[in-house]
Amino acid sequence: MSKSRTFKSSALRKEEVPRGYAIDPSAGKMLRFEASLPRLPVPPLSSTAAKYLETIKPHLTPEEFSKTAMIVKNFVESGQGKELQKRLETRAADSNIKNWLADWWNETAYMGYRDPVVVYVSYFYVHQDDLRKPGQAKRAAQLLKGFLAFRSFVESKELEPEKVKGTPLAMASYKWLFHACRYPVKPTDTAHKFDPAKHNHVVFVRKNKFFQVPLVTRDGRELTAAELEVQIDRVIAMAGETKGVPVGALTSENRDIWADAREALLRASPSNAAALQAIESAMVIVCLDDTKPVTREDISWSCWVGDGKNRFYDKHQVIVFENGKSGFLGEHSCMDGTPTLRMTEFVIGALAQGKLDLGAPRSADTGSTLEPPRELTFVLDTVSREAIARAEEHFDTLVGAHDMEVLHYEGYGKEYIKKFKTSPDAWAQLVKQLAFHKMFGRPGVCYESAQTRKYQLGRTEVIRAASNESKAWAEAMLDPETTVAQRADLFRKAMARHLQYAAWAADGQGVDRHLFGLKKMLQEGEPTPEIYTDPAYSRTNHWELSTSNLSSPCLDGWGYGEVVPDGYGLSYTIGDEYIRWTITSLKRGTKEFKHYLAEAATETREMMEQAVKERAANASQGGKVRL
Repeated sequence: MSKSRTFKSSALRKEEVPRGYAIDPSAGKMLRFEASLPRLPVPPLSSTAAKYLETIKPHLTPEEFSKTAMIVKNFVESGQGKELQKRLETRAADSNIKNWLADWWNETAYMGYRDPVVVYVSYFYVHQDDLRKPGQAKRAAQLLKGFLAFRSFVESKELEPEKVKGTPLAMASYKWLFHACRYPVKPTDTAHKFDPAKHNHVVFVRKNKFFQVPLVTRDGRELTAAELEVQIDRVIAMAGETKGVPVGALTSENRDIWADAREALLRASPSNAAALQAIESAMVIVCLDDTKPVTREDISWSCWVGDGKNRFYDKHQVIVFENGKSGFLGEHSCMDGTPTLRMTEFVIGALAQGKLDLGAPRSADTGSTLEPPRELTFVLDTVSREAIARAEEHFDTLVGAHDMEVLHYEGYGKEYIKKFKTSPDAWAQLVKQLAFHKMFGRPGVCYESAQTRKYQLGRTEVIRAASNESKAWAEAMLDPETTVAQRADLFRKAMARHLQYAAWAADGQGVDRHLFGLKKMLQEGEPTPEIYTDPAYSRTNHWELSTSNLSSPCLDGWGYGEVVPDGYGLSYTIGDEYIRWTITSLKRGTKEFKHYLAEAATETREMMEQAVKERAANASQGGKVRL
């Protein structure tokens, strides 16, 4: 795999070694801290129990809470609770296990999950537009040059590890950015990483047909953007106007159904195995859609699900439309959103700043010596054709049951919020809680994702965003008898609580992963502790609001699906002058929820502004007013 001269972001500059971390020179720059990262801790049982009770209280009646408090007390004091804690601590101390949670969580949350990945697991980004308005082929070619540059840093392990406040983060998941694929297997899926040097190609999908294009010339030189553009033009011409049988639709199926269909596809012809491997081993899939989405809802929908045909959902996919707009669909099983966001910021940022080496401009003979794209064809028997037809039907039914709304709220953004010396993320979370109260008259059971990548093989923990404090504030906002001063005071208390729990989650001291781990330590034949059969347990981790914050000027939208049938997917971005929410659900009043979000955001601003005015009016002359 060749290396290109390219733009290096500030994130790639060498930094000093943080105190307490050792360097492993043999691991490369990217992974040099990996072996010295701390292990995910096992919180004290009493601490988790106290947090659990505190977080479930806003969702229960006093009688229900009293009953659950006794169940939790008995679990903590019981021999079984202490034994499960001891077993988990022993597992965490095992030198052969880098992270006591990682294998369990990857299987339970991702590889063992059997519902379709599209809607339920995949997440999407909408790229900021290129102001130069390139066409489809040029935009796709330039994006690929950015991916190639970032791939060079990752595969050579020259990429600087991410850090948060000087603390290095786990980088092992970057392995899965390129040349990787998820495979449908019963009862648990697998994933495979291919050698980039042996599979140095990209696969395009156009009109449901797949085309393989090498990323280097015959003598090993990386293709220029102009040469890639020529190849893409050839792909579009080869695809023609007639759509092919959408083999890619099979990847939208239930995982067990797809596993059977894949085996049938392999039995239909030996050549199908080679075609599949060419797709699965590609650096990335580039979907050249034949649509021109304009609105935020339309392009978000197209990036999230598309038409279910011009896709291969088991891999990361770049999506480029005929009007030059573009986005990304992430295969979520082996990595979370922060690495793909970093990659996106690198690519979109470098292109916007003109700092990417695109090579020589296009001329009349550009690409004349390149080997043409190769269509990857499939031999389809009756069994495979019927499986594809059923996959199309299942996709249309599933996606047709959903809707999506995008609220691009321009009333204010993080610059305004910071004037009150408050956290933009906590502010946005409380706005969402107020919106849910407005719509349903109670707190929403809420999951906010926190990364735990400060630990080896760390992924995520839950920030339980609904709290006693957020409930008190939301109720005060809806009570005309409360004063602005009371509301503002409750608002600040709710934000302080949110920040405290967020810090706990990032430190591996949250509730949910620990309780999950304790339950996994049960041995065959042992009774399930009552804490897990108590209705309060299932009710308070039934994530009606699945929320996550990824904020970047390189994104013009992002999102994912709901995680429970009666819930909402609620991704958000906090820009300097806006907050943008993408709301998905099984048509459960998504437009109404969008309305309440906007209303809650405005009312929160008005409350804080009025509180400042009232304090200023009451302050003594010359005194300082705390915002």
